[in-house]
Formats: sequence, structure tokens, C-alpha cells
Amino acid sequence: MSKPTRDILLLENIHEEAEPAFKKAGLKVRRTGGTLDETELIEAIGDSTMIGIRSRSQMTEKVINSVPNLEAIACFCIGTNQVDLDAAARRGIAVFNSPFCNTRSVAEMTIAEIIGLHRGLFDKNSAMHQGRWDKSATNSHEVRGRVIGIVGYGHIGSQVSVLAEALGMRVVYHDIVPKMAMGNAIPAGSLDELLAESDVVTLHVPETPDTKNMIDARALKRMKSGSMLINNSRGSVVDIDALAEAIKSEHVMGVALDVYPSEPRARQDDFTCPLSGLPGVVMTPHIGGSTEEAQIAIAREVSMKMVTYQQRGTTTSSVNIPEVELPHRRDGQDRILHFHRNVPGVLSKMHGILAEGHVNIHAEYLQSTGDLSYVILDVDHLQDGSVIDQFRNMDETIRLRWLS
Repeated sequence: MSKPTRDILLLENIHEEAEPAFKKAGLKVRRTGGTLDETELIEAIGDSTMIGIRSRSQMTEKVINSVPNLEAIACFCIGTNQVDLDAAARRGIAVFNSPFCNTRSVAEMTIAEIIGLHRGLFDKNSAMHQGRWDKSATNSHEVRGRVIGIVGYGHIGSQVSVLAEALGMRVVYHDIVPKMAMGNAIPAGSLDELLAESDVVTLHVPETPDTKNMIDARALKRMKSGSMLINNSRGSVVDIDALAEAIKSEHVMGVALDVYPSEPRARQDDFTCPLSGLPGVVMTPHIGGSTEEAQIAIAREVSMKMVTYQQRGTTTSSVNIPEVELPHRRDGQDRILHFHRNVPGVLSKMHGILAEGHVNIHAEYLQSTGDLSYVILDVDHLQDGSVIDQFRNMDETIRLRWLS
């Protein structure tokens, strides 16, 4: 195996605010514009130890297994669906993301869409550009007094709740986990109850098997006639074809979508959608979290997580491997970071190797998740690599790092 290059490859125009933390830590930053296919991605990563991506780059099992020196993957976004998390865990590769930094940006866009749809602003804007002066108040409404149904009452959903109530809307919400209501929001008894009661439904749920086509033809029929739907969560949550039929029949009168079941990989690729050209439909290119403020916050947060992992081995907030919060190493001590299969006897072997080498253990940290264990040993300064070689050659070893 070639010697790892201590650098990070940044793809997809990750904000430049990610770079100061890496450079301060002595890491070289490389950049490649756009997204890459599997072969290009493998070649670009090469011997690097870290990679930073956003939502389009696909870290598949093939890619992960083809870059043996990769130690960490940074997702400069909320989701991690673009990474094969199990494959990364099997290789002892930590995956980090930023689940909350773009919360406000998505919430504000949702509120803007609610107001715009209720006033018909988007269609009226289009008509004006075509030379048509439509001053009618037909189907134009204030949002005050309207019922907003929020599906998914997490960080984004609860922010939408606060903003909507400040506008005078009545808030109902549904979540699979009991959540404390913000302000005067009321939990709905079920998703069906929320759909039947709401003038506008907004979705803020993750992509899981349970949320796939959550809003299908049956769910759309449960919605109020003339109601509106907003999806700024994941494209798999809504049956787009069924939604198109609901719009054509005027059962649903307004739609705003920022995410789609299939999205172009690059800016120059064609985009097609069954909702294209339909009235009352607003479509945006997955920009809910794309504000300068959000991208700066994400860049700073994720880069610090990666640097802390590289310098100390801390895995707190990693989405796929055991989480361990670690202090700084003490002067004169080395730190061994060891991922291994979670089977009996591994610690005994490690302790035996250290005892035979007359190496004292000053601190030990261990956390296991399923088949994977992560043990960290702060030990006397190692004079050579003989102990490390013995650890690396253990049958149970998955990945090992030595901080000296």
C-alpha cells in the first residue's frame, strides 16, 4: 500500500470557508469542479485520506473499496444518502455531515413559497414577462388564518412552525416521534388527519423506506380540495405522477418542489418532470439550503469535524461509526486509533502486545456499534513501529492510525 497523502479532495464547489481549518491543520486542499462518475472519482481520490462532497457525488461501495487510504468522508450538506454508509463502516471510514446548518434557509424558503402560492405571485410574474396584465384577485389570499400542516417536526419543521405562526397561520404537525410543540402548534392525530385539515402541507422528512411515496395518490385524495403542497425534503417522498394528476384535476391548486425523484448530475444535463408547464407549480433546482449563510456555516462546521477526527480521532456526530469524544493527547504520549471487528478477545490481544513491548497504557476509550468496534489507546511514546505492525496484522483489524 502506498503512503497516504495527508490531504482532502473537495468536490462540487464546496464553499471556500472550509479551507482555513484544513490549512491551519497542515492539510493540503485539492479541488475538482463538478461531479465525477465512479471511475473518475476513484482516480481523483487516489491516495488521499479525506474527501469532501455535497449531494451529487456518489460514494458507492465500489468507490469506497477502491481507495484503501481513505479515512473520512465529509458531506457538506444535510443528507448522507449519497454515501454507502455500511460499506464505509466496514472499512473503518468515518462519515460526517452538517444536519442543522441550513435549517433557517430551508424554513425561510418554505414560508416564501407559501406566501407566493397563496397570492399567485409566480404565475402572475410569468404572465407579466409575457406581456399580460392580470390584476385579478381571484384565488389570491392572505395566509393569516390559514392552516399549515407540517409533516416532520424536526429542526426545519419546527422553524417553519414558528415563522408560520408569526404570520398568523394556525399550525398542526405530524411526526413519528412525539415532539414538543412550538408556540400554539397542535399535533395532529395522524397523517390523514393533518392532510384533511390543512390548507397547505409542507414536508420536512428524511428519505427512508417509510417515507418513500408517503404522499401518493391516496394521500393526495385525503388533502383538502384546493389545498397546496410543498416538498423541500427529499424527492422520493412524493409520487410525482400522482401529484401531476391531482393538479390537472384542480384538487391540488398550488405546488412548490425543490427536490425530485431523479435530479440531473450536472448543470448542463437536461431536466424533465411531469409537472413542467402546469399552472400553480413552482419548481426550484434543489436550492433550499443554498444560501451564502448556510454554505458558510456548513463549510466551517464540517471542516472542523474532519480536522478534529484527523488530529485527535474524535468521531462524535459521525453518522456511521461508533461515536467517541476524545481529549487532546498529552505531551510525550502516542495515540493508537484502532477499528476492529467486534468479537471477543481483541482488547486482550492488544494489551498483550503492549505488555510484551513494555509499553504503558495511560488512557483507553472504547465504543462499539453492531459488528464494529473503535478503541483508542493513549500510550508511552513508541520508539519504533513494531507494536503498530503487530496491531495492524491482527486478524480482527479493519483500520489503524498512529498519532505520534
